[in-house]
Amino acid sequence: MGQNLVIVESPAKAKTIAKYLGKNYIVEASMGHVRDLPKSTLGVDVDDNYTPKYITIRGKGELLDNLRKKAKKSDKIFLATDNDREGEAISWHLAKVLKIDEGAKCRIVFNEITKNAIKAAIKIPRKVDLDLVDAQQARRVLDRLVGYKISPILWRKVKWGLSAGRVQSVSLKIICDREKEINDFKQEEYWSVECLLLKDKKSKPFLVKLSSKNGKKLALANKEETDKVIDELKKEDFIVNSIKKSTKNKNPLPPFTTSTLQQDAYKRLNFSTKRTMSISQALYEGIEIKGHGTTGLITYMRTDSIRISEEAKDIAKEFITTTYGGEYVPEKPRVFKSKKNIQDAHEAIRPSHMEITPEEIKGNVKDEQYKLYSLIWNRFMASQMASCIMDTITVEIKNGVYTFKASGSFTKFDGFMKVYNYKLDEEDNDIKIPLLDEKDLLQSEDICGKQHFTQPPAKFSEASLVKTLEENGIGRPSTYAPIISTLLGRKYIEREKKTLYPTELGNIVNNIVSEYFKQIVDIEFTAEMENKLDNIEEGKVVWNSIVNEFYKPLETAIDIAEKEVAKITIEDVVTDIKCDKCGKFMVIKHGRFGDFLACPGYPECKNTKPIVENLDVKCPKCDGNVLVRKSKKGKKFFGCSNYPNCDFVSWFEPTNEKCEKCGSYYVKKYNKTKGEYVECSNPECKNKKFKEE
Repeated sequence: MGQNLVIVESPAKAKTIAKYLGKNYIVEASMGHVRDLPKSTLGVDVDDNYTPKYITIRGKGELLDNLRKKAKKSDKIFLATDNDREGEAISWHLAKVLKIDEGAKCRIVFNEITKNAIKAAIKIPRKVDLDLVDAQQARRVLDRLVGYKISPILWRKVKWGLSAGRVQSVSLKIICDREKEINDFKQEEYWSVECLLLKDKKSKPFLVKLSSKNGKKLALANKEETDKVIDELKKEDFIVNSIKKSTKNKNPLPPFTTSTLQQDAYKRLNFSTKRTMSISQALYEGIEIKGHGTTGLITYMRTDSIRISEEAKDIAKEFITTTYGGEYVPEKPRVFKSKKNIQDAHEAIRPSHMEITPEEIKGNVKDEQYKLYSLIWNRFMASQMASCIMDTITVEIKNGVYTFKASGSFTKFDGFMKVYNYKLDEEDNDIKIPLLDEKDLLQSEDICGKQHFTQPPAKFSEASLVKTLEENGIGRPSTYAPIISTLLGRKYIEREKKTLYPTELGNIVNNIVSEYFKQIVDIEFTAEMENKLDNIEEGKVVWNSIVNEFYKPLETAIDIAEKEVAKITIEDVVTDIKCDKCGKFMVIKHGRFGDFLACPGYPECKNTKPIVENLDVKCPKCDGNVLVRKSKKGKKFFGCSNYPNCDFVSWFEPTNEKCEKCGSYYVKKYNKTKGEYVECSNPECKNKKFKEE
């Protein structure tokens, strides 16, 4: 048997697959795309049916020469790039540069990197799917036309280096519209009434809330109305009117899609969408695990489907039965209802090897990889387990014409909650309600009115933005993280703690694009364009016609914008820091690697400085101050202002407070349950103090 060449995108993936294929196969990595549109020009011939002009990506020449040499020596070539549009396009470009015949069966696909999946894929190679390639080509050309036609207008009218992307622009508008909604919001006052009631003097009080008057919902607008109700309540008795007991099944959530994984990782682990995708890519491609070698731990992580293969269901059932007991297996296999308009090209995200538990990999992988794998493993396993059974009680209590309600629940059988807990609603709290009977007379310990104010819509977090994009059909699983990264990188939005908000620059760009390119920022139009790309993938329409349909009105809008958009000047933020060369107050500039201070006297004075945040904390080693600094990779750390004369450095934020036990300085840390706390920096002491202490 001769030599066979398999080409994948990454070295990690190559290493994992090589382990399964044996000595007759050489597995090489293309390191992603090998050809693309040129950066210096439009690269699309608008007059020739929008034909793209591809060139070899700079720096890929030597790599391609190596692939060509190995391809010539190989009996067969298999293109094993990711099983999506982007992966299909990479395979198509590789086939072009390696001169593989268009009709050759050289493409292999798989949803998970396991021995069985790889061996099975090798047996049934297919031709490169040109419909998938055309769908990716259409997206690439559309995005290039928008970016290279609208961006120059922003350069000339606002500021050099700005960009306007097709999906990026509508995402920015969603964020800007939310901010406007928050700013325009008018707060309104309302009140509620709560009572602490006792069955008798020996029992503990329980809380009930006023729900209605004469059977109708009661709305209290101010303190006067509330006090009047409280006065009336004090004149009457509290009597148990009805008690309803029931058993409720709480069902597990479906396995993760790309969107739900990004949302949950953000909420539970504080991972950005970009970080989540980077970690999940490594888990998919393969990690060295003791006793298993290089192993792909999860299935493909770019998916909008909650579908699970029958084989995976059977393996999960056997694992659950053996590990937790037969009672944790549902009577019937679970079927989750899919949303409309999904591609459903891949299974949901799940473990490739269910027997490899999170605890087994803990010492072999990075902490972030362990945490994300745990999330994926637990969520999938829970999705295949029995429901959690809750005993619930709802008590209705009468006081004259007023009705109060109290609800409580407790867990009868934990079911899937044994591995994955989530809060379904407020009734999930195990509220303790004493044993009551109808007509019981209850004693009132306290009646109080509470003032509330209506709240504006919440600012977007990365998780809620991804959810909104998905709900509105904006983008696809592979695009959510790049959209947010681009908006942050362009300084159109900023992140403060966990919330996203538009910058002045973002609002300016959004106003221009919204006024002159309404089609681009129209949510329904953008969602419909995604559907048209899906139609191209399914072979229903020709990709050039979709591009033409989009570009003709865009061309007209560009001509109008060129004439009508007025020049806008964005003033730099002036600081109180003087330039030590010419004495002028320095301004904040935005650069490729972040913000920095620059002299406004440029080009006569070219002085620049990094922006340094002073913590107002004394250095533990000398008389300097502690400053916030950044490593070459952008990670925040803390160092002394007297560097290099003082070498103090810490990854955790130091404080001026000293440890009562050993005298070392405290550093700030965070705990999910108790929140922020301080811990002694001395590794032999590690004394901790939480806020309540």
